[in-house]
Amino acid sequence: MTELTKHGWGEAHRPEPAFPPLRVYVWEQPVRVSHWFIFLAVVVLSFTGYYIHNPFIVAKSSTPFLMATIRFIHVVTGFVFISAFLLRIYWFFKGNEWSNWRAFVPVHRRQWRGMGRMVAYYSFLRKDLVHQVGHNALAAVTYLVMFTLMFVEIITGLTLYTQVRGGWLLAPLFSWLPRVIDIQYIRLTHFCIMFAFFAFVIHHVYSAVLVSWEERNGLIESIFTGYKFVPRDELAEDSARREAD
Repeated sequence: MTELTKHGWGEAHRPEPAFPPLRVYVWEQPVRVSHWFIFLAVVVLSFTGYYIHNPFIVAKSSTPFLMATIRFIHVVTGFVFISAFLLRIYWFFKGNEWSNWRAFVPVHRRQWRGMGRMVAYYSFLRKDLVHQVGHNALAAVTYLVMFTLMFVEIITGLTLYTQVRGGWLLAPLFSWLPRVIDIQYIRLTHFCIMFAFFAFVIHHVYSAVLVSWEERNGLIESIFTGYKFVPRDELAEDSARREAD
């Protein structure tokens, strides 16, 4: 009988593979670069954005232009965020099978089943994790929602920016939006999405640590190196599913 490993919940997890797992290059460099630039930009933008909303640091005579400095950092970091976002969007069409847009849009029945299984897993209704080489179906859809929120955040941010400094390029593209939607609603939307990012980061870190512990496949390390350790049968199943699609 095949020996079972025990970890995570303390229950039998899955059989030990007959062969050592393969080192698979899953996350390409543009994915990792955009991931970390987006993360760092969100941290800086959240701090500076909240300060712009509610100045919690009292400016002293030695720092008379503190708000101007914070706003400058916010604007520059915002354009860094936009650049990283555009890089990731480009890689939706250029990247490998685990980075491509097809891995994120739930167009197949198996993806919906995978989402249901992961919801059951996070709800403590299922002990077995759904094993995937790339993102599981629930994570993929969550990322798709987050990319949509990032797009809205960029549009609202550039609209607010054009109210102060539009220029010949941005003003024609975004200055019309306040005529359709009140500027205060645009500002409130821009501010509230920040809290959605907070909630996502908390769950993202939790689930990454949990899944990495359960699968023991180098998930955490893969966002630095790009490589995951995948059992041969799991890689074969993943390839078969994609060929069937």
